[in-house]
Amino acid sequence: MYKKIIFPFLVVSFLCSCISIKVDSATETPPNIGFVTAALPPTKPGFVPATLTPIPVATISTTLAIPTPANCKDSAVLLRDVTIPDNTQVKAGEKFIKTWELQNTGKCPWTDYTLVFSEGDQMNAPLSAPILDTAPNEKVQASVELTAPSSDGAYTGYFTLNDSSGKSLAIGIEKIFWVKILVGNVSLQVTSASTPFVPSSGNSNCTYTQNGGYVQELITLINQARAAAKLPALTVNAQLASAAQSHSADMACNNFLGHTGSDGSWIGDRLLRAGYPANTNYTEIIAIGAPQKAMDQWQADGPHWDAVLDSSSTEFGVGYAYYANSTFGGYFTVDMGGQ
Repeated sequence: MYKKIIFPFLVVSFLCSCISIKVDSATETPPNIGFVTAALPPTKPGFVPATLTPIPVATISTTLAIPTPANCKDSAVLLRDVTIPDNTQVKAGEKFIKTWELQNTGKCPWTDYTLVFSEGDQMNAPLSAPILDTAPNEKVQASVELTAPSSDGAYTGYFTLNDSSGKSLAIGIEKIFWVKILVGNVSLQVTSASTPFVPSSGNSNCTYTQNGGYVQELITLINQARAAAKLPALTVNAQLASAAQSHSADMACNNFLGHTGSDGSWIGDRLLRAGYPANTNYTEIIAIGAPQKAMDQWQADGPHWDAVLDSSSTEFGVGYAYYANSTFGGYFTVDMGGQ
């Protein structure tokens, strides 16, 4: 018998690394938690701007008088959606401006950099649009004018930030960011949690939301990855799902990202609470962001991907909780076991 624990060990703004260890003893010592995931913080849902009236897109009017250091390295992070948060409701055929705020976290000044449409729903976006020249450590807002499609549905357009030679920059471990809108009579599968889980010492004012669509999508993605590796699919276990959901809610409500609960509980403690036999093999992995971003994050880290493809696991449960006042918004927990 052994227990596998995936836990974080490095804090970098908007980046993550995690390792996996095997514990041969029945006594588990929680690691020091310092995990910040590579996925970009999700846009807070539910916000719709007071107006979607088009505003002029900023044009380049100045050029930086900053020399570009030899062999300098580019780096960028997406700070926030200034307009049109994910899943904003837009009228069919309506024109609107999508604006992102980016920060130059590298050593190269951004001169003649562009916002480039990559893939997905173009929504009349130009193939490229200029952004203002930006010095290292400075922030810039990049905008593009779009037109909502004429048919009802959910639409997503993906964009990249490109340097003057046309090479796209990494945004964390990704190279894309996006605009997501809903047109017409389309709604997300988001429901309010009926009985929010908050430890007695936690945030009693927390009203988080669950997202059944996100949970099902992550279940599908994990089993697709296992199928590609010629491994059997995991079956959903209600007790593991309950433990995972309670931990996601705890992280969201109490604003932390780690395997030790706000009440000091460890993975085995939570499984026992949920009625799952903790003397079996089990694994827990956590993430923030949308389902595909969680998968990308885990795939980029060997121990996490080993957990996803663990041949000894036979069942799992997925939890997701979103709390607008938390640092990262939405939190995933996946608890896996094998009896």
